[in-house]
Amino acid sequence: MKTARFNKFLQENINVIIPVILTGIVIVVGGFAEYLTEYKQPGANITNFNDALWWSVITITTVGYGDYTPVTPLGRIIATIVMFVGIGIAVTLVTVIAQKRVERAQERFKSKTDGKGRILANEMKATIQDKVEGIEKLTEEEFDGLMVMMKSLRLTLLEESKEVYKCPRCGSDYRSKPKFCSNCGFAST
Repeated sequence: MKTARFNKFLQENINVIIPVILTGIVIVVGGFAEYLTEYKQPGANITNFNDALWWSVITITTVGYGDYTPVTPLGRIIATIVMFVGIGIAVTLVTVIAQKRVERAQERFKSKTDGKGRILANEMKATIQDKVEGIEKLTEEEFDGLMVMMKSLRLTLLEESKEVYKCPRCGSDYRSKPKFCSNCGFAST
């Protein structure tokens, strides 16, 4: 039971777990590489592995206190790589977090508005039926409004339709299967 829950957690959060693991790897490898490059150099202030790990954490987070700095050209190249990796991982994490928040907001919005479209469509149908029954009494302006309402209702109902038909010749999309493609004239069978 716990294994299944753990696997589900991993699957749901894999977009965050991978960058975190990569961050740990870059901190250790970058710190170790910096230590090997700097520890015997004259004037170096990264002289033990703990200092190198601290330097790597500060560099990958792009804070850069300046208390530990590489003095060799190779050490500076390693520092540049660690900085760019840190920026890339930070951007990736921010993107993943923002995407998850947007998806949650869309789900909440969708759950609140799911039934409202159908209710509005039913109300619009009733209004259209009332106007059609008294069509001979409508002014030109009221008739134009009726036509707009009918088109709007049709689009609303078509958007709810999940099935989309594609013309095999030109690829035009249709919500209902046409006899002929309005774009290329191809006869569908």
